[in-house]
Amino acid sequence: MPGQNLTRLEAQDRRALVSTESYDVALDLTTGAEVFRSRTVVRFTATEGASTFIDLIARDVREITLNGVAIDPAAAFADSRIALDGLAAENELVVDADCLYTNTGEGLHRFVDPVDGEVYLYSQFEVPDSRRVFAVFEQPDLKATFRFTITAPEAWKVISNSPTPEPVAAGDGAATWDFEPTPRISSYITAIVAGPYESTFSELTSASGRVIPLGVYGRKSLWQHLDADYIFDKTREGFAYYEEKFGYPYPFAKYDQLFVPEFNAGAMENAGAVTFTETYVFRSKVTDAVKERRVVTILHELAHMWFGDLVTMKWWNDLWLNESFAEWASTIATAEATEWTGAWTTFNAMEKTWAYRQDQLPSTHPVVAEINDLHDVEVNFDGITYAKGGSVLKQLTSWVGIDEFFAGVGAYFQKHAFGNTELADLLVELEATSGRELGTWSKKWLETAGVNTLAPEIKTDASGKITRFAIVQTAPADYPTIRPHRLGVGFYSLDGDALVRTHHIELDVDGDLTEVPELTGLAQPDLVLLNDEDLAYAKIRLDTRSLETAIAHLGGIADPLARSLVWGAAWDQTRDAEASASDYVDLVLRNIGAETESTTVRTTLGQLQLAANSYVAPEKRTATREKVADGLWALAQAADAGSDSQLQFVTGFASAAATPAQWEQVRALRDGDTTLAGLEIDADLSWALLVSLAAGGLVTAADIDAALAADNTAKGGEFAAQAKAALPDEASKRAAWASLIDTADLPNTVVRAASAGFVHPAGVDALEAFVAPYFDMLLPIWDSRTYHIAEYLIIGLYPAPLANVALRDATRAWLAEHSDAPAALRRLVRENLAGVERALAVQERDAQ
Repeated sequence: MPGQNLTRLEAQDRRALVSTESYDVALDLTTGAEVFRSRTVVRFTATEGASTFIDLIARDVREITLNGVAIDPAAAFADSRIALDGLAAENELVVDADCLYTNTGEGLHRFVDPVDGEVYLYSQFEVPDSRRVFAVFEQPDLKATFRFTITAPEAWKVISNSPTPEPVAAGDGAATWDFEPTPRISSYITAIVAGPYESTFSELTSASGRVIPLGVYGRKSLWQHLDADYIFDKTREGFAYYEEKFGYPYPFAKYDQLFVPEFNAGAMENAGAVTFTETYVFRSKVTDAVKERRVVTILHELAHMWFGDLVTMKWWNDLWLNESFAEWASTIATAEATEWTGAWTTFNAMEKTWAYRQDQLPSTHPVVAEINDLHDVEVNFDGITYAKGGSVLKQLTSWVGIDEFFAGVGAYFQKHAFGNTELADLLVELEATSGRELGTWSKKWLETAGVNTLAPEIKTDASGKITRFAIVQTAPADYPTIRPHRLGVGFYSLDGDALVRTHHIELDVDGDLTEVPELTGLAQPDLVLLNDEDLAYAKIRLDTRSLETAIAHLGGIADPLARSLVWGAAWDQTRDAEASASDYVDLVLRNIGAETESTTVRTTLGQLQLAANSYVAPEKRTATREKVADGLWALAQAADAGSDSQLQFVTGFASAAATPAQWEQVRALRDGDTTLAGLEIDADLSWALLVSLAAGGLVTAADIDAALAADNTAKGGEFAAQAKAALPDEASKRAAWASLIDTADLPNTVVRAASAGFVHPAGVDALEAFVAPYFDMLLPIWDSRTYHIAEYLIIGLYPAPLANVALRDATRAWLAEHSDAPAALRRLVRENLAGVERALAVQERDAQ
């Protein structure tokens, strides 16, 4: 039985039979806290006499009528599908059902604000979850118009893809909002958001001359923290940039941005009604990394109005046509249209680090992925689809020319507006505008997996002059493609405390070995940086002299992008067990204090913690964790008052604390017995410190409850769940486990937070007892929970901090014994295993 899955072949067969015209969807949101009523009228054409199915996940189905003939729901509705037989050339289907609200961030999510008891709803439909709200042909290439009629409490606001109409009283304190039909769009980008949201409005004039209404929405209890004017400013900058560069005006009637509770992702590109995580509503001080990420996310979702919403992939194997393009477009727009001009440095530090890690997992795949069914696509919202694809597009724009690239994209939008496409459709337009043949490039970069490694090969004479310089390219054995690269080579030499670039060349690299005769005769510099200026997608290696220079002087490089490249090269060499994890710890502690780029600091501190907790040799781990925490506290004390780095070093110290003395320092900071100039212990920082104290066993569950009583908010509830799960005693761990596994009551964000607390490295010894229960719960959880909840539990509760042979062997044994488990589940477990296997290899190198 198909359950809730859908295969690509089924989708292709259905598309061959059916063409959708319109949906009229009426929802009644006044029927209680558990279910809402959903009535759908679908009009579609079909091959006469054919049979197919429509998708629906519902508690009950009251009525099914096809072309005026009633169908028995008990006979036709099963396995999230309604069977449709004897179709006519022109068809009208009516489905009346009771659908369930969720607390998982999928379908129609229902949230009750603990601050004031108000109810808020929002939809999240990507990948296959509009069927949780109405009957629908749930696949991206069956586009249609959607007309929503929503009945809800009259005090609420109701928002959808079309402009919000004036509500009409419906009696008993309810009202009805009747929206105009949308343009032809895919079902997964339709939206319903409802509740007593606060809002503010503005407008802009599109390149088409139309006035586009703008709206920003948020919960009442967070509204004071929502800086709508800034969001409008970034939106206007993005509109102007994209309309000019794409040569195609904004395609929808209005543009609302809604900050909604308990959201699974950063944002979702619903056409004209984008939803965002409330992480981007700053109730406490946040780092510049988070502020910049919010701008990139705003522009990422805006780019989707063209890449994904106007023109949509036919099937999910071309998901990159949405996400890679939005990733690249939002980065270039952030760098060129906003004050965040260092966005490409951020891209290198964050996105490329993500891409390189993902591309070395056993689950790596081409940018154009093989997606056999819905389960495949759900696990493919990953570093390949987003970050590698974005990196490859950056490289492509350099090769074909940025103007030619934008011209091709504009022609693509013109030709395929409100339609569906595949890779070849885009390449045709780019070849026409650039004159380049792109088939070979596509095969090597989009249709093969794996990341290449580039290393310098340097020979010198007795005086230190270079007699030979070459670049060696390698590929992993399983993915042996050798690719062409355009890259820079930078020479950096010490001038006092500064590492100054003294020479730079740009060249094409192809094949296993590329000789670089232009560099012979030059003095060997203190540091050689391949891929200087970050044109290529490849791991780079530092030669021995360069790595030694980096450890001692990385902070002396003035260019933040060059620093980010060196940070990344050092990390890659560590992860690949080619350099010592202990040396990486020294590199970070010596140099991170001079780093000015917030995202580079954020990424590097995360890698530092992983190195200390899992990568150093086991016999060094206790001493290294203590050293890291002491080093971060010293950095926090030395940082400029109120600076971004001060906040990052304090939170990093709290997370790394590993000794009674360090936890006493955390306590003193939280209680005000110790102060740092310019550092405010605001709500979120206070919670972060409390989580640290919980992990150290210095507070009780009652202390956490008291903190929650003082901050009885959604965010406070997430922190409290994390803190309780971090308590290291056996009883607390078992209680946390039971709350996550034995019941399904917790909402998505609390599941995520509690899972993070459960595996806090400070409580690593307690995790041994949960290795066997972890593997016992995998199949039951996969079968009984929605995808996102299952994913959070399978990844989040994996006892990775153990990083030992026993965990590796137990994971291998489960995979060997469950070869018939669902492929997507096996992928998640294999990725967990890969992390442990890598940790063991790096530990062995560190012990040498």
